[in-house]
Amino acid sequence: MSGKKETDFPQGEGPLKVSYIFPNGDQYEGECSRSASGVMVRSGTGKHTSASGIVYTGEWHEDMMHGRGTLQHPSGATYEGEFKDNMYHGTGTYAFPDGSTYKGHFHKNRLEGQGSFTNTQGLVWTGEFHGKAALGLKMQHNI
Repeated sequence: MSGKKETDFPQGEGPLKVSYIFPNGDQYEGECSRSASGVMVRSGTGKHTSASGIVYTGEWHEDMMHGRGTLQHPSGATYEGEFKDNMYHGTGTYAFPDGSTYKGHFHKNRLEGQGSFTNTQGLVWTGEFHGKAALGLKMQHNI
C-alpha cells in the first residue's frame, strides 16, 4: 500500500479485505485499514461501484480515490490515470462518450497543461490546455 507504514496499523494489524454495501446501495470490495480515530476506511486497492453505476477501480488513501485508477461513468466516459483527493490529478486519459479522447495533465478535475485531444475523426490536436480554453493548439499531421 502506498504511503502506509507498518506503524499505521494498530498492534501489527495489516490491511483487511472487505466486501461492504453502503446504506445508499453503493458497494466496495477491497482493502481497508483503521484510521487514526479508529474508523475503518478504504485504503490500498479496491473497487467501488455506486448505486448510479459509476465504477472506480484503483488505489485508495484515507477513504479517497488517491493514486492510480480507472473511473467508468454510465454515459460511457472513462478516465484512467492519477487521482488525488477524489479528483483527476496528474497524468491520465479521459475518453468521452462520443469516442474523442484527451491525454495529458489534469489539475483538480480540470484539463491543465500539456496534452493532446483526438477528435472523433482521428485528428490529433496538441498544446496547452487550461480547463475549457486551449489557445494555440496545433494539429498533428501524419505524413
